[in-house]
Amino acid sequence: MGNLDWIILAGTLLSIVVYGVWKTRVNNDVSDYVLGGNKSKWWTIGLSVMATQASAITFLSTPGQAFHDGMGFVQFYFGLPLAMIIICMVFIPIYHKLKVYTAYEFLERRFDLKTRTLAAVLFLIQRGLAAGITIFAPSIILSAVLGWDLKTLNIIIGSLVIIYTVSGGTNAVSVTQKQQMFVIMTGMFIAFFFILGYLPPDITFTKALKIAGASEKLNILDFSFSTQSRYTFWSGITGGMFLALAYFGTDQSQVQRYLSGKSIRESQLGLIFNGILKIPMQFFILLVGVMVFVFYQFNASPLNFNPAATKAVNESVYAEDYKMLENTHEVLETEKSIAQSAYADAISLQDEDKAATAQKDMISLLARERSNREAAKAIINKADSSVEVNDKDYVFIHFILNYLPKGLIGLLLAVILSAAMSSTASELNALGTITALDLYKRNKSGTVAPEHYVKASKVFTLIWGIVAILIACVANLFDNLIQLVNIIGSIFYGNVLGIFLLAFFFKYIRSNAVFISALLTQIVVIVVFSLDWMSYLWLNAFGCALVILLAFVLESFDRLHKNPTIDIK
Repeated sequence: MGNLDWIILAGTLLSIVVYGVWKTRVNNDVSDYVLGGNKSKWWTIGLSVMATQASAITFLSTPGQAFHDGMGFVQFYFGLPLAMIIICMVFIPIYHKLKVYTAYEFLERRFDLKTRTLAAVLFLIQRGLAAGITIFAPSIILSAVLGWDLKTLNIIIGSLVIIYTVSGGTNAVSVTQKQQMFVIMTGMFIAFFFILGYLPPDITFTKALKIAGASEKLNILDFSFSTQSRYTFWSGITGGMFLALAYFGTDQSQVQRYLSGKSIRESQLGLIFNGILKIPMQFFILLVGVMVFVFYQFNASPLNFNPAATKAVNESVYAEDYKMLENTHEVLETEKSIAQSAYADAISLQDEDKAATAQKDMISLLARERSNREAAKAIINKADSSVEVNDKDYVFIHFILNYLPKGLIGLLLAVILSAAMSSTASELNALGTITALDLYKRNKSGTVAPEHYVKASKVFTLIWGIVAILIACVANLFDNLIQLVNIIGSIFYGNVLGIFLLAFFFKYIRSNAVFISALLTQIVVIVVFSLDWMSYLWLNAFGCALVILLAFVLESFDRLHKNPTIDIK
């Protein structure tokens, strides 16, 4: 990184923090701090909702996901528009009518305090872990790639977010997220066009897409019914919908974004805006990853994209074994480039026979390359089992640092850190609000001034910020970061969504049945996940259905046992 990169990086991040603090420096009461005074317009809500979901993990992991596995991950979002429609029709009118500060406040009005507390605690557990991961994700990767100290990065990112989130509350989060989304999308578009510009002169965008398709990277739709397949059309339209319903409808980090709307209509338009743009945005980010894949078919790539892993194995007794695999990798890269060029030429000449032969060679070489990379991972793991061998999250950052010109490196790093800050800010804001209002205020006796709860929200936000930094400092990676966050959510979200659906639609069910069912469901879901009985996306539908079924059984048994002729209202 040059001086220009540092100036752009530091200037972008500091300007966002300073602007957020200055713009939202006055908060007179809880409504101002928690709901931003209900002043947000629909475009602010829409961008804030998108920025909350689009963490640094999105821009680090998603391109790497596409590089290795293709575009199929976009199916994960197919259920989101359906979820947005349901939330707009059911959740938003109820929340606004009751004038609640938090989603869980509604549960006490419908059931009782213990049900509200349980849902709030489940949220605090999963979102507290997620907040730590959203700080840890960019830190671990930037630390490995740039050689920066990991814990120092965790503290820097966490502290920057804490400053303006504690100061301005929801309004500060919403205001800064508009700037962050602008920085993020500008940086991604610039990176995309530079990737296309770096392809060989005869490889047009159309040819690049055909090469990606021939390499099986554009297989978007999978209509199989396997519950073991993580990303299929059906898991996206069902499990993805349930996850989106739970996340946007019951997760305070999102609910707080649209509760700040000026009216029901503004909140609804904001969510529809998100529902319309989210899939195209994710499609584009995956497409960036696919173009990175095409780029590396014609340019040298490391055997493992994690520089810390390469360093660890080269300093071990397995260095010679790894070197042999690197030599094989170089030969395969040369053969791949020849096969890709032959395929591109065959396309230009419209020679289907030559194109088919070249495609077979490409697929065979890619399979050999994958096998070689897996062998490298095994050796790295032998050399140092503490090093992350799964390098999906390092692919895009490797391209940024090694191929983008000076200045743009700083901008793309600002994109990654801005995304981390935007998502973490929403999470800390929600964690502080839930702790202050659902737990502290609800259980505090006596009368205090309204300003007291503003201070309490700030204190709890600060505490959760410190907790998130501590979680980031002790966190560990597995598989792929964007999947890790969704897995954590899926373990809890289905259960919580089921509680809310019972509250909305099943007046027959009372509090005790819901409370016991929720506890049992959470235990069962954790067991099912630990035994790997189904893909994590299906856990959302499973948990939701299970808590509703158990609640019906328990409620029916209780009513039958107490009074078979009881009048149901």
